[in-house]
Amino acid sequence: MATIFITRKIHPLGIEKLEASGHEVFFSEKEGNLTKEEFLVELQKRAYDAVLCFIPDRIDASVFDAAPSVKIFANYAVGFDNIDVAEAKRRGVIVTNTPDVLTNTVAEHTFALLLALAHRIVEADAFTRAGKYTGWVPELFLGNDMTGKTLGILGAGRIGTRVAYHGQRSFDMRVLYYDVKRNEHIEKETGAEFRESVEDVLKESDFVSVHVPLLESTRHLINKERLAIMKPSSYLVNTSRGPVVDEVALVEALQKKVIKGAALDVFEKEPALAPGLAELSNVIITPHIASATEETRFKMGELAADNLLAVLGGGEPLTPIRA
Repeated sequence: MATIFITRKIHPLGIEKLEASGHEVFFSEKEGNLTKEEFLVELQKRAYDAVLCFIPDRIDASVFDAAPSVKIFANYAVGFDNIDVAEAKRRGVIVTNTPDVLTNTVAEHTFALLLALAHRIVEADAFTRAGKYTGWVPELFLGNDMTGKTLGILGAGRIGTRVAYHGQRSFDMRVLYYDVKRNEHIEKETGAEFRESVEDVLKESDFVSVHVPLLESTRHLINKERLAIMKPSSYLVNTSRGPVVDEVALVEALQKKVIKGAALDVFEKEPALAPGLAELSNVIITPHIASATEETRFKMGELAADNLLAVLGGGEPLTPIRA
């Protein structure tokens, strides 16, 4: 029997799966995210064999020191910028993530944001709820069509490819993309055109959707200079990682109408927002919920649990992260 710590509760079926295998499962008693100090205290309560962690949990040398018996950290996410993977490898600790199971869900949320921006759904909802709607007016909340426009994809991985697919198949959009290398799959599936630089995508696109991992090379990928070369009529959506966008520069660009609008599901200093962001009418902000559907949360919990069970049973993890 192994001892497992989960930093916050997941779908009960994932927990039941772990317990049905004879393992002891423990949770933090705190509502919400643990501070780093609280996390370290929790880890030292028992000699844990495994930890199921989340994006807000910073897994670094101090965590490995506090929990030397842990064999595996199973991250409940696709991204793993919260984990020092190189340090884990050096110590022989396995790290896993939950790819694939949330691809469709994040792509759907991305497109929900794109459509809400283009058709000014959030603004119109607030206007109507406030009792300001007094009758039909020809130019009330004029938005923009998406059909036939150009969709720019930054990061042509699983999610970026799925967003491109929706754009091309459902809205006849022309798709451009940039990635560190060409992706034949996205080109075959959507007719997407590869561009040699981020700038080339930004200059031509009416809608830009960001789907890159957070690396030193992608931090502030969207900055003041790159926002300035976008079309004044264009929209930006980020459902990847907050620090990919320079949030202060984005606020300024939205205030000055450098671009027409933006939607963010992630934030640079999450959960804090850049000053002025929440006051803007041309931005939509959602609280890091792009993968938050009942179906996907269950699948994420199940895959994280399966990774734990595989390693604790002496086997190989299903979805390991390599340094």
